[in-house]
Amino acid sequence: MDPATIIGLLLAFGSVYAMVTLEGAHVEALLLPAPMILVFGATLAVGIAGHTLRDTLHAFKSLPRAFTAKPAQPAASIGQLVGFAEKARREGLLAMEDEAVKASNPFVARALQNIADGTDADELRTLMEDEIDTKIRSDRIASKFFASLGGYAPTIGIIGTVVSLTHVLENLSTPDHLGPMIATAFVATLWGLVSANFLWLPFSSRLKRLSDLEVEQMNLLMEGLLAVQNGTQPLLVAERLQAMVPADRKVRAGGKGTGSRPGEDLLPDLGRAA
Repeated sequence: MDPATIIGLLLAFGSVYAMVTLEGAHVEALLLPAPMILVFGATLAVGIAGHTLRDTLHAFKSLPRAFTAKPAQPAASIGQLVGFAEKARREGLLAMEDEAVKASNPFVARALQNIADGTDADELRTLMEDEIDTKIRSDRIASKFFASLGGYAPTIGIIGTVVSLTHVLENLSTPDHLGPMIATAFVATLWGLVSANFLWLPFSSRLKRLSDLEVEQMNLLMEGLLAVQNGTQPLLVAERLQAMVPADRKVRAGGKGTGSRPGEDLLPDLGRAA
């Protein structure tokens, strides 16, 4: 699990708590049920209204991934693909059928089975590209849903403040109570801004980033599998796939950095990966 989301949220809310404490205020003054119900309830309501019910369910089913998803390790996939290339050159493409049965990744398993079945390379590329495109469109739903909540929340917070200030104006005859009432009125705006910038927008960005990483991984797998089908030399497979990986992610599964040449650190694994 990548703890970035949890760490970020703890630091964000911790910063607010520190400011409130240093100002000599009380956190309880911000935890008012009425404005919180309005901001969170109405934000979710208009978010649902702006999407289909299926979109909403999909978005909330995707939300746990923001906390639990672990970005894929390109080096591990490259080692696996190099192993496939070795086996394909040694035993033929029909041997990929056994690898398809053992593969834990459905995307890889389907591609290996198609390779073993003799599917044309262009057709196989089209199939994999269509699957990648479908994933992009599916992941975009969740990201856009939470981004829309981040857009609605501040405005709804202002609506809550306006409603509260209307109530304040009805009680101008009791000036002793105006200060606390005005302070309470602005809590709705605060929660609108906090929920948008501390929750909804970060969730949207996190889900989009995870989707981008997964799509990059699928593209890496696609090019590697097509190279296996084409009978490309394992060393060239490793070099080409390493060239597709950004420098900051060129780290082996064990934590060791890459060698001076792309694919160099995978050479000792060629026989073992098969």
